[in-house]
Amino acid sequence: MIAFSEGVAAPPPRPGRGPRAARALAGLTLGLFSAGIEMILLAVAVLVMAPALALSRGPRTVPGVVARGANRLTELERRRLATFFAEDRAVEFGPLRALSYLLLRVPVGLLGGIILLLILYGGASAIGLLWSWWVTGDYMDGIPPSPLIVVYTAVFGAVLLFVAVQGLVGVVALERAVARRCLGPSPLEEYQRRIAQLSVTRAQVVDAVDDERRRIERDLHDGVQQRLVALGMLIGRARRAGDSGRSSELLRQAHEESRRALEDLREVTWRVYPAALDGEGLRTALETVAERSAVPVTIGYDVPDRPPHAVETAAYFVICEAVTNAAKHSGARHVRVRVAARGTMIAVRIEDDGTGGADPAGGGLAGLARRVAALDGTFGVDSPAGGPTVISADLPCG
Repeated sequence: MIAFSEGVAAPPPRPGRGPRAARALAGLTLGLFSAGIEMILLAVAVLVMAPALALSRGPRTVPGVVARGANRLTELERRRLATFFAEDRAVEFGPLRALSYLLLRVPVGLLGGIILLLILYGGASAIGLLWSWWVTGDYMDGIPPSPLIVVYTAVFGAVLLFVAVQGLVGVVALERAVARRCLGPSPLEEYQRRIAQLSVTRAQVVDAVDDERRRIERDLHDGVQQRLVALGMLIGRARRAGDSGRSSELLRQAHEESRRALEDLREVTWRVYPAALDGEGLRTALETVAERSAVPVTIGYDVPDRPPHAVETAAYFVICEAVTNAAKHSGARHVRVRVAARGTMIAVRIEDDGTGGADPAGGGLAGLARRVAALDGTFGVDSPAGGPTVISADLPCG
């Protein structure tokens, strides 16, 4: 049972430029105040650490008061960047790294504050100029508002505003760059992390292939092989039967058993790899999945160009396994599948109205997670008790 739609529901709207600009201004304003506090901490750090560094002959350590203050202020700065500048990443830092970050961050914060004050001063000057021209009549500098003067002032003010706004954009970029440089992992650490991740995903691919092979062997042994054994026994009994009527009945049963064996074999081969995926592509393969499902399936497909073969394969198996689980285990009455292109990613979402409680660590879902991780994708399962169950996967195409 299938319902197929040409598009999918639009993703949640992203915050517009207005809200983002307002958040950036709020973040820069808070950054100005935090820069003042950080200046005080750095001054205290110089006073406290200078004698300790001069007199100490052992390893250089940061005094506890300075270390706690630097760590707390750095953590507050990290939260400010995450809240107002969308710069959120897990970082680890000690007192020395925190102090080095604050030392570089203070000038950036003060620069942003200076630009904000200049914008406020320019706005107040513009309001005062307009007020003197058209309200009080007390012309500023004794210059009346002739058309040439008005145009010249407007153009000059617009240029200054543009330069100031670009300065704020640059300060935001500096805020992020300083945080990444001082608090983020070094290039060597990034390479090591990437190598470790690739090693894990390679092992996961091997495990997924082994799981798939064992599943195929189990399906052949428990399904097709048993039916073929029963078929052989029925044919043997028909050959030994002395009664023609009994022989015809056994041959009829053998014919039915051969038909069921052929259906099981087709089911196994389809689960191994659908032929439609190579020929017509993912969309046609999903139509077949929906037609073969025991519950109604609505599919929304919005991918203009055909994805790479590996991405199509991973998306197909994620959807096929999720639909099968919904039909067998969740008691769902309807399944909704959405496949959409989002930039260089293919986003897959499967939602059913079943009872929920799916275990992400279960064999089937864990295998899907390994398959998606092998493509550097992300896989998620949200299945609270009582439902609904939502399975999502984001697969990179680049």
